[in-house]
Amino acid sequence: MTTTAVTHIASLVTNDPSLGNGTPLGLIQDAAVVIEGDRIVWTGESSKAPATDNVLDAAGRAVIPGFVDSHSHLVFAGDRTQEFNARMSGQPYRAGGIRTTVAATRAATDEELSANVARYLAEALRQGTTTFETKSGYGLTVEDEARALRVAGRHTDEVTYLGAHIVSPDYADDPAGYVDLVTGPMLEACAPHARWIDVFCEQGAFDGDQARAILTAGRAKGLHPRIHANQLSYGPGVQLAVELDAASADHCTHLTDADVDALGQGDTVATLLPGAEFSTRATWPDARRLLDAGATVALSTDCNPGSSFTSSVPFCIALAVRDMGMTPDEAIWSATTGGAAALRRTDIGRITPGARADLVLLDAPSHVHLAYRPGVPLVSAVWRSGQRVV
Repeated sequence: MTTTAVTHIASLVTNDPSLGNGTPLGLIQDAAVVIEGDRIVWTGESSKAPATDNVLDAAGRAVIPGFVDSHSHLVFAGDRTQEFNARMSGQPYRAGGIRTTVAATRAATDEELSANVARYLAEALRQGTTTFETKSGYGLTVEDEARALRVAGRHTDEVTYLGAHIVSPDYADDPAGYVDLVTGPMLEACAPHARWIDVFCEQGAFDGDQARAILTAGRAKGLHPRIHANQLSYGPGVQLAVELDAASADHCTHLTDADVDALGQGDTVATLLPGAEFSTRATWPDARRLLDAGATVALSTDCNPGSSFTSSVPFCIALAVRDMGMTPDEAIWSATTGGAAALRRTDIGRITPGARADLVLLDAPSHVHLAYRPGVPLVSAVWRSGQRVV
């Protein structure tokens, strides 16, 4: 099997505290990485790198793990330009705007939806994202939700059933009937195509009792819970996530002290989505409060056409550092290993022997430049599963 060394790396983020300087980032200066097949087989100082078949000189630039985007909504058609324009002109963001995308998505063909997913994934890959999760949620019928998951499965293994995004317009006068559909025939059709089940637990979407019923039904079908929690208001979402051992509680914008304590003591990851706050002019999540309580924090894009139409993890890192109280080190960890934790995976989000060979070469000497130089395209090369793809 061919081996490749990337040498003369100014600063290597391994996310392995046993390596390098002993911090959570496991930084190694003047470093090298050796790839064999789709795996990392060696990391260390460049002067000690073993002989390999191929060598690439990083020439004093930084290398970081590929970003793990653990929350996105990419199976959709159309956009919501008019809604965004209205919001920037003073109208508030409401969950009901999702219905616009539902109509466009239902009208699209499978090929159009798949092409759209591929387009945004290519966009994300150019910016360093090597793993992503994506959801259904813009079909809200049995067939449209199932086909959305089939489309998503062409592009990623991290597929989430989100039939409970909002109550379908077809059931506007019968929310209980829609919950029965989501936990019955729709779940039966969708479970074979998904790993996860999600619910938007929020005013205007699903309350705590409905969310518990939906996630419990999904878990009985072998799907692991994750939850849109506490985005627009205080509510039961975070407590429910911890109670049900959800992999992540996503958004976490409006938290009580009890919510923060629960996240600090459990295994549920707090996934923060600053693109949504940026795009809706909402209150920023307080990452510092969560980190100080011992919570595991992930950063993700929430890429969707309504509230966060960005595929750029570097942009979200810059927002988290500038407006959410994170240090550059914490933000890069949360966008890599934190995202992996939100997907309950240990093979990605780090550069250490045995991990999948997902690497990003930055046109900068340090990962700090991702926040220091916001908006600048610093990604100069990307490897995914050992293959150079950018």
